[in-house]
Amino acid sequence: MTEPLLRAIDVSKDFAFSRSLLDVVRSKPAKAVHALNGVSLDVKRGETLGIVGESGCGKSTLARCLVRLHECDGGRVVFNGTDISKLSGADRRAFNARVQMIFQDPYSSLNPRMTVRQILSEALRVHKMRPADQIDARVAELLDLVRLPQDAADRHPHAFSGGQRQRIGIARALAVEPEVLVADELVSALDVSVQAQVVNLLLELQDRLSLTVVFVAHDLRLVRHISHRVAVMYLGKVVEVAPTEALFNNPRHPYTQALLAAAPEVDPTRRTRRVAAKGELPSPIDLPTGCLFHTRCPHAFDRCQSDVPPLTSRGPGHIAACHLLQPEPLT
Repeated sequence: MTEPLLRAIDVSKDFAFSRSLLDVVRSKPAKAVHALNGVSLDVKRGETLGIVGESGCGKSTLARCLVRLHECDGGRVVFNGTDISKLSGADRRAFNARVQMIFQDPYSSLNPRMTVRQILSEALRVHKMRPADQIDARVAELLDLVRLPQDAADRHPHAFSGGQRQRIGIARALAVEPEVLVADELVSALDVSVQAQVVNLLLELQDRLSLTVVFVAHDLRLVRHISHRVAVMYLGKVVEVAPTEALFNNPRHPYTQALLAAAPEVDPTRRTRRVAAKGELPSPIDLPTGCLFHTRCPHAFDRCQSDVPPLTSRGPGHIAACHLLQPEPLT
């Protein structure tokens, strides 16, 4: 079996609140948002792995841990067999080039004082991707790659639409010739009419450049269109992973079933008024015991309140964390 290119192994991440003077006097422990709670998943070379879940489930935090913008509090992220937390110096810079992130907001992720040429040239110079006399030619290649006109090179980000700015962000990521792109809500800030263009561009670039893509999104239709496999997250934990069509046609976890049932339908005859899950999302500061979803699950029973369900096989390439179903034999 081929070793995964990128792995998250039991990754946890907390964001602590500062303690007030009264808390210190009363010896109250510091509170923290438990953003990731033992996330484990594999990303195979050349695939697109979609990551979905409600707002606040930890998708973006996981994306930032995968590229080491956040350090893990527990567990580890492994790239090509190496724990990325151990990298430093030249090895860290090499990792930064091989695993690139495209950010959600194209309006704030580009320096407004720099021209597109300067933005792209900076990446090329820092990582020494080209000799100085070849940088302008490479900038021209990158603009062609993301289908922007050559005169875009000497304009500032404010002169472009949202979709064009996101193309500049993609070009900046591709400048260092990465193996992995982590796209965090790539099109959520764009008009619907532009989203398909950017997503289709990403698919074409993946095929042309043999990229591995981690696609973080909340739009289930987009995830189905672009992903080979899908991981579903709830309260900082992966609850189900499966090949895309298997997950959409036969979801095994109650939370995944609720998400899909509540997804908006274009066909008015198939629309539903069902919500993703009953009740309110628990606070990530005070997590439920046992299965994190038991407070909102219509099928919960006593064991769900006390025992954490492990991810177990539900079919070929399909795993889910739920006490309701018996694990199937591995194939």
